[in-house]
Amino acid sequence: MINSIFVMSPTGEVLIEKHYRNYISRTCCDLFWGEVQQASHPQEVKPVLVTPKYYLIHVQRYGMYFIAVLNREVTPLLVTEFLHRVVDVFRDYFNEVSEESIKENFITVYQLMDEMMDNGIPMTTEPNVLKTMIHPPTILGRVANSMGVSDKSSINQDLPEGMLSSIWWRKKGVRYTNNEIYLDIVEDIDCSIDTNGLMVTCDVSGEILVNCKLSGMPDMTLAFTNPSIIDEVNFHPCVRLSRYERDKVMSFVPPDGKFKLASYSINTPPQSLTLPLYVKPQVHFSGSAGRVNIMVGPKSNLAGRTIEDVVITVPFTKNIATTNLTVNHGTAHFDDATKCLRWEIGKVPKEKSPSLSGSVSLVPGSETPESGPTLLVDFKIVMFSASGLKIDSLTLTGEKYKPYKGVRFVTKAGRFQVRS
Repeated sequence: MINSIFVMSPTGEVLIEKHYRNYISRTCCDLFWGEVQQASHPQEVKPVLVTPKYYLIHVQRYGMYFIAVLNREVTPLLVTEFLHRVVDVFRDYFNEVSEESIKENFITVYQLMDEMMDNGIPMTTEPNVLKTMIHPPTILGRVANSMGVSDKSSINQDLPEGMLSSIWWRKKGVRYTNNEIYLDIVEDIDCSIDTNGLMVTCDVSGEILVNCKLSGMPDMTLAFTNPSIIDEVNFHPCVRLSRYERDKVMSFVPPDGKFKLASYSINTPPQSLTLPLYVKPQVHFSGSAGRVNIMVGPKSNLAGRTIEDVVITVPFTKNIATTNLTVNHGTAHFDDATKCLRWEIGKVPKEKSPSLSGSVSLVPGSETPESGPTLLVDFKIVMFSASGLKIDSLTLTGEKYKPYKGVRFVTKAGRFQVRS
């Protein structure tokens, strides 16, 4: 299976190296970093790199690189999923994944990687189970580690309860004064719009995130009004797969705390999806100058909901010399180093449509661009489902209490592109 795992910073420094089978030299990371430097963008690096001796499988998240090294061929998606689980666990433990957080929690990182994999085979990847064995770092523990003293209180010497049962993801004896369960259904829109404002491609994918604070051993059932639109579902191990295949309902005993119940995609045709906002860019170049005009606004299908955290990114060509741009809402900043314009709109007001207009000048003697740049759009809408997915019921059995249940839909922009 996996021989070694390396964690590299955005600058190419090896922060973590963990060997599970035999020792592998860091020179394989030099080969990987060479591929990163040759690529025009880090995301263009192939997820699987083949060398004469090894296979390098990596994921990039939060600007960092998580690399698995193998000496034999295995299913790449299995390795990729495990690397994503590693990043998710780091995020759950340290609240962020960055070069600083990994260096500050150096000992905890190695303890987690020891428990998550045994001899190159994935073992315990559930954050709730890991926290019963390795306690999240505390200020006192960090002080002890900085002084070179081992904080033994962070490690549980006993095997967690339930590890040998069929419901290993939930410990026994959980008790809460107030029994609550919250569901966040977060959907991402990956869309490409051409210069005429027509949709070229549009895909919607989503995640069902749960925060469970229920006592005892509850048995939950989640039913949807329109389950037929859900496709390619990836479940948490707690979901009973046979029940879903038969009745299209999610039946599960939830872990304690926060977890991802399922991820899915939508199988409806793109023509049936309605985008929540419009972006109308007009970028024209003539001679040594160009005119820029961008307008943003909500569409009528929002039913009064507000579009938040709107950011428009315009990557201009490298031959842009100066800009003279004004906005009627938000703030715009042009980075001379990257030639990238970032327009932070925030909440889209209902009384007016945010717009950006002005001119740009080219470097004297440079070639006039034949087409305008492709805009990248970010946004978030609370209590709005891009797919139209609706929950029919969320019921509890196995316990006598009646919990408080909360459901929230959130729609975000994934890779949302608009050509100008």
